[in-house]
Amino acid sequence: MDDIEETSDPRLWKKAGWIARVIKNESDEGWAVSMTRVQDDEPLLVSPWTMGRDKVNPKPLNTNDFTTLLKGANDVLRRHETALHARMHRSINCAGESGQRVRADLDLQQDEDDPHAILSVIDEKTGAMVRQGRVSAATKLNEASVQRFLRTGES
Repeated sequence: MDDIEETSDPRLWKKAGWIARVIKNESDEGWAVSMTRVQDDEPLLVSPWTMGRDKVNPKPLNTNDFTTLLKGANDVLRRHETALHARMHRSINCAGESGQRVRADLDLQQDEDDPHAILSVIDEKTGAMVRQGRVSAATKLNEASVQRFLRTGES
C-alpha cells in the first residue's frame, strides 16, 4: 500500500492508501467524487461533487477537499467495522453453576465452509476464564444455554 505513487491532479488524488476520483454522475448532469482504498475494487464512499465556476466542469480537488473526503471515508469504514462487530458478537451477564456472576461472550466465526461460534464464559469477579469452547453458529445466547454449556460443554 505504501508503494502507491502519490498523485494530486484536479480530478484524481492518490495519497495515504486512498484514491479520490471525480467522476461524471450518470444519473444527472452533475459530478460525483469516489473514495476507494487502494486494495479495493469498489469505492467505499461516493458523494455529490461541486460544479466549477463555468457550471460545466467539476471543481478541482485540493488538499482540504481530499482531507475532508478521507475523514468521511474513514468514518464510513469505522461504521462498517462497528456494525460487523455487533452482528458477530453477543454478550450477556448471568449466574454461573455455583451462583457466581459470569459474563458469556458468543463470537460468530466467519467461515463459509464450517460455520461455528466460540462461547467464552468469564467469572466477573476474578476475570478468570471459566470455560471456552466451540458451539453451533445457531446457538441462542441466554442464561439456560450458558448454564448448559458450563455443565456439559455443549450449548
